[in-house]
Amino acid sequence: MAPADYSLYLVTDRSLSRGRPTAEIVRQAVQGGVTCVQLREKSCGTREFLEEARALKAVLAGTGVPLIINDRLDVALAAGADGVHLGQRDMPLAEARRLAPSGWIIGVSAESVADAVQAEREGADYVGASPVFATPTKTDTAPPLGLDGLRALCAAVRIPVVAIGGLHAGNAHDVVCAGAAGLAVVSAIVAAESPHAAAAELRRAIQGIRKGHSENV
Repeated sequence: MAPADYSLYLVTDRSLSRGRPTAEIVRQAVQGGVTCVQLREKSCGTREFLEEARALKAVLAGTGVPLIINDRLDVALAAGADGVHLGQRDMPLAEARRLAPSGWIIGVSAESVADAVQAEREGADYVGASPVFATPTKTDTAPPLGLDGLRALCAAVRIPVVAIGGLHAGNAHDVVCAGAAGLAVVSAIVAAESPHAAAAELRRAIQGIRKGHSENV
């Protein structure tokens, strides 16, 4: 199985969707260039969460884009998702790995270098560096890492680091240059008038930055 591409990682948030179905936003975003999708639901019941997960699984079928479920291992397993993303207060990674199918993606949120090092040591596939910049989409986060904090975190581990928190096309260059393997985006795509166009803009920005890096090596 080929390694997952985390370069443009969409995290859903129905409160920012302008009333549009999450599945439609995801469909447009993937057509625009999103490479990984995380379904994040903080306020709905388990049955509704599972219905949303199955709807997204259907949208992503045949695209090669993995579906990651935020926090809820039970929903991820029931929906046939490709992995789960765990916060620092969620199920321990070792327990999730014991229950998960072989080859499953397990990501872990890291608010510090110590969090990231521990996640790598315990077998995480990637870490989500959170938050890089201040963001209104999550209010229960640690103080922003900033670019220096992100750079230190990226340097401390060998697994991919996905940056999240206040990211958009305007700061993508600095985040990639700090060492992030991917940008996790919420409002810049979910709240956009055209999720397809917003994703395409971010995808072009990321590809342009990486092309510039390779030419300068």
